[in-house]
Amino acid sequence: MKDVAKRRHRPSTEAETAYRGGYAEGRRFGGCQAMMERVQLFEPTVRNMKVLYIPQGFDAIDEGVIGALQQSVRECVVGSPANMLQEASQHRPDLVLVMNGLHVFPPDHLEQVNGIKGLGIRTAVWFVDDPYFTEDTTSICQHYDVVFTHEEAAVPFYTAHGAGRVIYMPLAVNPGMFQPRRTAPQHQYDICFIGTGFWNRIALFDELAPFLADKKVFIAGSQWNRLKRFDILGRFIHEGWIDPGATVDYYNGAKIVINVHRTCENGEDNRNTHHLQGHSINPRTYEISACGTMQITDARNDLPRYYRPGYDIETFTTAAELQRKIKYYLHHEEERRALAWRGLLTTLNQHTFTRRIAQLLEHV
Repeated sequence: MKDVAKRRHRPSTEAETAYRGGYAEGRRFGGCQAMMERVQLFEPTVRNMKVLYIPQGFDAIDEGVIGALQQSVRECVVGSPANMLQEASQHRPDLVLVMNGLHVFPPDHLEQVNGIKGLGIRTAVWFVDDPYFTEDTTSICQHYDVVFTHEEAAVPFYTAHGAGRVIYMPLAVNPGMFQPRRTAPQHQYDICFIGTGFWNRIALFDELAPFLADKKVFIAGSQWNRLKRFDILGRFIHEGWIDPGATVDYYNGAKIVINVHRTCENGEDNRNTHHLQGHSINPRTYEISACGTMQITDARNDLPRYYRPGYDIETFTTAAELQRKIKYYLHHEEERRALAWRGLLTTLNQHTFTRRIAQLLEHV
């Protein structure tokens, strides 16, 4: 009877796991809150400008830019790609700022830009898909007064292709969207990757498959049916679009989020016919770190300008190195948390859209 009583009062394995998970989540989130209290307050100078902003449809970027413009200029009007000339004629802004100018813009996009310039209104485009669509952007860049690009290597490239003024302007994060939050068990994983299954990503995860087999892994996005090791990884795949709100939950719930920049090769995934190589980091770099989560990213040349590898972010160059680092940080929880917290502080102090838009407006 005594043994039966002991068994009745002994916590179950599931209960113990849930307790440890809840404690770890509370510890992580509490550390994030402590970091956020150390963020340096930044209030942009409000410029006496009226800006017509033309969004691309990237909610994670557009909402951050719109919010930052509303804090930084006298008036911000949000327009549409299809009617930008009509809206510029109606509102008579000092500046029309176009996000990317690709994908959702109509065939008469450049005619509208020329029409806006004909009204005496200054125009600017911010390319945030460089260098993956150079077949298109080489002609677009020639029509704007100012070209901003998040890709450092594209600055001399656009200058050589007839752009009048080209400025390197890295991306940033909207902390109102990407932020630390408490997560439920259904969002908690050892390893998370969210993004399209471009071929370089497919090759990486195929190589990692045996190592990942016994881990709790979340992979989401399209084209992951390209995997050769779908027999191992298939149960981890969540095919299709993950909206920004759910992405934040999964980033927060993961012990480690992997970031892999897409390949720059021209082909079915890209229109990079000029074979421009990418040096700069993607928006996901800022978004992951803004959630207070450990990030391991493939190394891009200009990453050390924004983060310190081994201090507030981790990097890899081969699948073997990535595997070693995943294994290490899964078993060194305090180091993992500390690195993630430092990444959060760096991001909020230096890489918000409010700060970036203040820099952009200095040039226009």
